[in-house]
Amino acid sequence: MVVLNPTKFADLDDVRRQVVRAAGAAGVSRVVFVDSTEADPGFGQTRQAVAGGADVVCALGGDGTVRAVAQSLAGTGVPLGVLPGGTGNLLARNLDLPVDDLDDAVRIALTGSERRIDIGWLAVDPTSAQLAAEALTPAPGRPVPANLHAFAVMAGLGFDAAVMDDAPAGLKAAVGWAAYVVAGVRSLRGSRFEARIALDHGRPATRAARTVVVGNCGQLTGGVELFPDARPDDGILDVVTISPKGIAAWARVVADVLTRGDDADAAHVHRRTGSELVIEVDPSQRAQVDGDVLPEAARVRITVAPAALLVRVPGLGDRKAR
Repeated sequence: MVVLNPTKFADLDDVRRQVVRAAGAAGVSRVVFVDSTEADPGFGQTRQAVAGGADVVCALGGDGTVRAVAQSLAGTGVPLGVLPGGTGNLLARNLDLPVDDLDDAVRIALTGSERRIDIGWLAVDPTSAQLAAEALTPAPGRPVPANLHAFAVMAGLGFDAAVMDDAPAGLKAAVGWAAYVVAGVRSLRGSRFEARIALDHGRPATRAARTVVVGNCGQLTGGVELFPDARPDDGILDVVTISPKGIAAWARVVADVLTRGDDADAAHVHRRTGSELVIEVDPSQRAQVDGDVLPEAARVRITVAPAALLVRVPGLGDRKAR
């Protein structure tokens, strides 16, 4: 089954033919396509594919399509095939999957090795039951509460969500990841907010922040490592609070991230790790999961589901070749 985002491609028939040809070359004779929609970006289509006995469900689109398919496959044992067609393609980049060769991506999705990775779950303004639960992970096949969202790469509050929300779709289609740079520049002068973060049920720490980012993976577009030590299969989430005040402080933060420096300005960049956290912010901030912008939240709770998702990745020979 291929969950296809039709808004990402100018010639859908040509894309479908290419996938079918590549699947045939990999020895797979039957490919079923189902389009995502504005009302359902892939959640329901993936659940139907699992119920129908699909051997692998492929996401052909951007990060939002991949996230929707991944959320619905988590805990099912059915592997995810990533066929990148978006701007960021962040999960593909973090798992060393092809981002500009659809034939190769299809081959790996159908014949590659299988790797188990973690999935993060974020609850927007969690209920008392969600705050008290050991983990937020829903049972496979059961309805997911409307305020609960999975992520395979990163989630965040504040500046990063604002950038995702403000990057125009038309500009992304025209110039790719540079659209996020444009949106980021527009948002640089925003105000800081108060972030109160409790990690692994510990005592909350309060900091002024422009953004709080929680990573399951570490790499951004362009090979930039926001979390150099992050691994998608270690059962741990990496957390960074970034709190620059003014353009000069932003420049120091960017320089630290780009150079992977160990001498980050502690007044502006604060890093921690854990498997569960609660973030309270004042005032409320926009949130995002893998680039999908969520409603504003005054509080979020995030937990990790270790090894919850099977992903088809390059085999040993592929990795050596790359």
